[in-house]
Amino acid sequence: MESQLSRFEYVSGLIEEQGLTKEELVAMLRQVMEIRTMENTIASLLSKAVLKGASHLYAGEEAVAVGAIAALCDNDLITSTHRGHGHAHAHGDRFAKTPEAKQEHYNKMMAEVLGRSGGYCKGKGGSMHIADVEHGNLGATGIVGGNIPVAVGAALAQKLQGTERVVVCFFGDGASNTGNFHESLNMASVWSLPVIFVVENNLYGMSVPFKKVTKLPDIAKRACAYGIPGEVVDGMDVLAVRGAVEKAAERARRGEGPTLIEAKTYRWYGHSHSDPRAYRTREEESEWKKRDPITVMKENLETVKMLTEGEFETLEAAVETKMENALDFSNQSPEPKAEDVTTDVFAPAKFTAADYETDRRLRTAIAKGEIKREISFAAALVEAAREEMLRDPKVFIMGEDVGLYGGAYGATRDLYKEFGEWRVLDTPISEATIGGAAVGAAMAGMRPIAEIMYVDFTPLAMDQIANQGAKNRYMFGGKTSVPMVVRTEGGAGRAIAAHHSQSLESLWTHFPGIYVVMPSTPYDAKGLLKAAIRDDNPVMFIEHKMLYKEKGFVPEEDYVIPFGVADIKRPGKDVTLVTYSRQVLNALEAAKKLAEENIDVEVIDLRTLKPLDIETIIASLKKTGRLVGVTESYENTSFINEIFAQVNEQAFDYLDAPMVRVAAANVPVPRAEILEDQAIPNVKRIMAACRKVVS
Repeated sequence: MESQLSRFEYVSGLIEEQGLTKEELVAMLRQVMEIRTMENTIASLLSKAVLKGASHLYAGEEAVAVGAIAALCDNDLITSTHRGHGHAHAHGDRFAKTPEAKQEHYNKMMAEVLGRSGGYCKGKGGSMHIADVEHGNLGATGIVGGNIPVAVGAALAQKLQGTERVVVCFFGDGASNTGNFHESLNMASVWSLPVIFVVENNLYGMSVPFKKVTKLPDIAKRACAYGIPGEVVDGMDVLAVRGAVEKAAERARRGEGPTLIEAKTYRWYGHSHSDPRAYRTREEESEWKKRDPITVMKENLETVKMLTEGEFETLEAAVETKMENALDFSNQSPEPKAEDVTTDVFAPAKFTAADYETDRRLRTAIAKGEIKREISFAAALVEAAREEMLRDPKVFIMGEDVGLYGGAYGATRDLYKEFGEWRVLDTPISEATIGGAAVGAAMAGMRPIAEIMYVDFTPLAMDQIANQGAKNRYMFGGKTSVPMVVRTEGGAGRAIAAHHSQSLESLWTHFPGIYVVMPSTPYDAKGLLKAAIRDDNPVMFIEHKMLYKEKGFVPEEDYVIPFGVADIKRPGKDVTLVTYSRQVLNALEAAKKLAEENIDVEVIDLRTLKPLDIETIIASLKKTGRLVGVTESYENTSFINEIFAQVNEQAFDYLDAPMVRVAAANVPVPRAEILEDQAIPNVKRIMAACRKVVS
């Protein structure tokens, strides 16, 4: 009796403190039961091989998703993980206000898991990548910890936009040992962002016990390192989770920053379907199942006389019917059409016919000497950023050393003085979270320009930029856009050795969903950066460090340069020389000298590597019959190799000689000037290549 009274007081206190009605409480129980039923159904389909692919089941952890999301407002945001069915269902069910809408939501979830066209992501995301970005679910990720920087960026967007929305970021105990976790908590803390980090500690990262990979028993204790609150809650009790998240949300809305909440919970199934759970004992599983979230919530409501056995049985029947309806919908939903495999990779281009004509007109005017204003490459980039920041308040800059005392390239210090610290944000040295925060901010309505000091450092952010930013639109069925620019500098020439001198553009052309831009002149730099900022896709904007002081003619009128339009910097009839970035200058010098030998070289500046203007290259080849490609990237993996492959497939018959490439040596860029000069293309090597194809 004493124990029962104690529980009555505990549950009554939580309900009163949170101001909950019976309707709200029963709805939370229903959500827990619906998640469980879906997970059990998925497990059954997996065991029968009806369902293919990976599914990481959430059964046992339902109280975390349901409790956390029940504490939010309808317009708040979430990011999720590979074990994200529960988050997606609790969030979508909250948004759906009618029984019909709730059934439709359940249908779309099940259809997506089964890879059907009627799913949330048209079958392209599947179990690990369910998203409903339009309604604030920014999606699940199959990369452990991959969603944490994205949540920081989404929260940054709320701060910049002046909203009262908060972001809840769900992740597991395994993610708490990744660099993303530490970088993200630090950045969110520094900027007092409205984000709640919810760690679902189910005690195992795949098969490894959590206690074997950390000294601290509680992840929440790490919060003190970032000057934010940390709290451990019972992850099997919806009301306990809801209460903790509600307080954290109130704190975030007051502008007091993030909170780290650790929910101690337990997964009923293995890490994935193939996991036999040999690392867990039956006794351990049995003890945890005594605290089943369904049982805990049911008994909580029965204790305070808000649920009868008859009402619970009615709930059970309704949940089963809902699941049957969802399966019927999914089975009737057609598989995606084969031709849809290439849709949704990029957001539609915004370039107009007038943009193409303006670019053509201005290039002609520059060639004729009609444009007199001459500025540096660096100044052109500053102008582009400034004009776009004035044009669109959603545009902002973030990165290392971009503030008042920084701006080593691009002179962002002047922009900092003009626009202030919340439009030009100095970040910690955290490349992964810079990239991921840009993704999250872009998905939440901003247009970030993320600056990463050297292209050599961009692999540190590869997961965030390539796996999150570049793939989200496709994985989420074309229902989101990620308008972000990553500005960085690459290339050799300053004798700063292997970690600051690479040309890694071919690395970034590898990933679908991201554009790669590499200007060579101030005119191109300004027009292409403005186009990149306005574009609705991720853009890797790579600037050669040796071009910043180069001067060129730039018109004062507003213009953008459409992507995928190469520029013939010098017409010729004997050799087609294809290149980009700094090597355009070397190519032009080589062509000038070769003209004295009666070798007429046509120099094509790609300007954008992706999208690639292969048509201009082929049209030139039809005239010259000879092709030389020049790049500062490593020879064995350079983008020139891709161009040669396309020419071989599409224009082989026009070749009168073997194609010749001039590329960087397959060695790390050396420090000594004499060795650096040997490692990268120069005028002499380019001339030799042109002579070779002519001979």
